[in-house]
Amino acid sequence: MKKLRAAGARLRGVIRARRAYLAVVPLAIVLVLAVGEPPSPETAPPRFDKPPIDFRSAELAAIPLPAHVGYLSIEPGDTLDVLLEACGLDRSDANALVAAFARKIDPRTLKPGQLLRYERDGRGVTRQVELLVRGRGSLRGSRGSDGTAFEVEEVEAPELRAEVVLTAEIETSLWDALMRTGESPALASELADVFQWDIDFFRLQPGDWFSFVVEKRWIGAEFVGYGPIAAVRFDHRSETYEAFHFERAGGFGGYYTSSGTPMRKQFLKSPLKFSRVTSGYTHRRFHPILKRFRPHLGVDYGAPIGTPVMCTADGVISFAGRGSGEGNWIRVRHGSKIETAYLHLSRFAPGIRPGVKVRQGQVIGYVGATGLATAPHLDYRVRENGRWINPKTLRSITADPLRGGSLREFETVVAEVLPKLTAKEQWAAGK
Repeated sequence: MKKLRAAGARLRGVIRARRAYLAVVPLAIVLVLAVGEPPSPETAPPRFDKPPIDFRSAELAAIPLPAHVGYLSIEPGDTLDVLLEACGLDRSDANALVAAFARKIDPRTLKPGQLLRYERDGRGVTRQVELLVRGRGSLRGSRGSDGTAFEVEEVEAPELRAEVVLTAEIETSLWDALMRTGESPALASELADVFQWDIDFFRLQPGDWFSFVVEKRWIGAEFVGYGPIAAVRFDHRSETYEAFHFERAGGFGGYYTSSGTPMRKQFLKSPLKFSRVTSGYTHRRFHPILKRFRPHLGVDYGAPIGTPVMCTADGVISFAGRGSGEGNWIRVRHGSKIETAYLHLSRFAPGIRPGVKVRQGQVIGYVGATGLATAPHLDYRVRENGRWINPKTLRSITADPLRGGSLREFETVVAEVLPKLTAKEQWAAGK
């Protein structure tokens, strides 16, 4: 408005100026000539008499909004009540719906990326809110017939399954080989679990090769993970290993060789799933801190601080504490002849103390650099009949094989799944 008034003031100033009258005269003549003769009735434009508009009494008609659907994505820091308000609910409705959802699922378990779907009617009222629940389907909250309270129902998504065969050759690591198949590298941990008694996964080398059958699972359109590996063939250092998953009567499942012998043995090959050997068992090693040669009666595994350390066999904790050179360490007794020791730990797992029974594969501590250690690592040792031995040469006892009806059922499983595995020669020919 200020600019408009300023323009008008300048215009009046121009009209009052003396020289402006010379410019007005010709314009007046033109106007007189233009309006000198009135238009004939035939050429005159028609006239329409319009009633005046009374703005004081005019009412704007309400325009209904179209019913529509919207989506919201959960972001870090979001709370469910705030999201429901963003869907159009008032605070009381949002709190009531949160309480109804909480009877079906813990809202604190919601993760970023999950979706909320809401529907609004033509009056802008939110009639329905649907929350995606990963691995289950969704929770749908709908207004009742009275238009106020929400009724919540679980909507199960269809479960889809597909069996795939994955084959690859080790070039750098098992992780990278699985990445090249286009599947999740998390399967590397599954493979390591199958062969943890027979293959040292810290010593894989280029040219090692694997083929395995696994089931992929979806809930609706969402991929939710893998089933157990059904069968696997692993070629390591020119030796071929095979394993088959079998569920025995009573719900006991595990992996067996093609003849029905359990893969599970008394001792694991290593107390860590993935790491590297930084120092082996020897009677003469130069100690980096003491600066002198002395025996190193264990195997060192280099790994980041906090890496879980597993007990390699069933046993009983005989010591869990701190030593001068050992740092935080644990000793486990396995029967009357064998003990294992785990040195330089950063901390112990909860509940680990002398007298506690532990199972094979149970996490008992975490890698550290306590005691006489220059870097994070685990010093793993084995003592048999009171004498320290090389953990790599530890004899591993195998459980009894399948027999009778269980063996016949297992043989049927093997006959069905074995042909699905890829032979190395077949895979090499198709490269």
